[in-house]
Amino acid sequence: MSAEASSSAGISKKSKKSKSKAAAADSVNADGQDVVDKNKRHRKDKPWDTDDIDHWKIDPFPAPSTDIHKPFLEESSFALLFPKYREPYLRSVWSTITSALDGYGLACELDLVQGQMTVKTTRKTWDPYVVLKGRDLLKLLARGVNAPQAMKILQDDIACDVIKISGLVRNKERFVKRRQRLVGPNGSTLKAIELLTECYVLVQGNTVSAMGTFKGLKEVRRIVIDCMNNIHPIYRIKELMIRRELAKDPKLAGESWDRFLPKFQKKHLKTSEKTARKNAALEREAGGDGANGVNPNSIPVGAGDGASAAPEPSSSAPATVGRTAFPPAKKAKKVYTPFPPAQQPSKLDLQLASGEYFLKPREKEMIEKRKKLEQSAEKSAEKRAQREEAFVAPPESVEEGVEERRKKRKRARAEDTM
Repeated sequence: MSAEASSSAGISKKSKKSKSKAAAADSVNADGQDVVDKNKRHRKDKPWDTDDIDHWKIDPFPAPSTDIHKPFLEESSFALLFPKYREPYLRSVWSTITSALDGYGLACELDLVQGQMTVKTTRKTWDPYVVLKGRDLLKLLARGVNAPQAMKILQDDIACDVIKISGLVRNKERFVKRRQRLVGPNGSTLKAIELLTECYVLVQGNTVSAMGTFKGLKEVRRIVIDCMNNIHPIYRIKELMIRRELAKDPKLAGESWDRFLPKFQKKHLKTSEKTARKNAALEREAGGDGANGVNPNSIPVGAGDGASAAPEPSSSAPATVGRTAFPPAKKAKKVYTPFPPAQQPSKLDLQLASGEYFLKPREKEMIEKRKKLEQSAEKSAEKRAQREEAFVAPPESVEEGVEERRKKRKRARAEDTM
């Protein structure tokens, strides 16, 4: 009883507090004063914060003079592994990387025995964040990016993103097709993504490496993940092109662009719609020859859905349980003959008939090589055709324009008058 009394007392106190707050708010509104939110009650005006200030601007952080500079108390370091095939290239460009990092007060090491790269701060380092930039530089070098391009990550306005795509698709063949779809024929799709997002993109193995601004990296990640989820990159490329054109119009700066952007939706048929189509096809095949003009193999609409259950079969209605939508085709019976089939010619008989038996071993090898080359050429042509099918963009539904509608109306009027 005591617990119930205490809980009821707590509820009554809360209700009293809420009522008192509501009454206070109403009184303030009645007086004609503006109601201030409690979260913004202690905020004060900032006269120095004007509209002409760019809050996203990154101010430069130059090296201080030797009199003012003081070294860090602790040393920070990052070590990353690199694949074996990158070792010759890293050895050839390591001197360039060392000199580039030395300009920012960082030191680097290349351990060929353990296969790892290390970057660390020194007593000359003045920027505490630059060691993370050095870590990103090593990460890009390990993922296959060239050294001149990877060294641009040390700039303040450039960031990087390594997108892992190996776990997004389970099937290996499907993964390879979608990754190749991201590159496009002769790298055209990848080039379009780079131009629209103003980022450098490299597809390498199970990852996609990107470098650029934060806004561009966000778009690149969206395109890559959607492509691996079976959404063609051309949809995102088209949307980015429309956004670029809309950004040029100052009148649309404060408006929503949703009415201009295309809306692509996947069309998945429900189970009831699939059943209705199947029944319509069966009725067309049967031609309505049944007793009541109803196909006995038809499936009631909604039988597969959990939303609408099929009615119970009555005693007068014929039972359709156990019947399939497509009855099995009857096999034609073979005519029995007591005589055995004719003997097939052996490989030796075929060689004697074609004259191949009398050829020399060198001539036989030449013929076999020619056959293998023809077969390989046919297979390569088939595989090339299969690869090109993945690059074909899906058809787009285009709405009728105003002029086309006018022409249709004129044709309809002319037909009516005739």
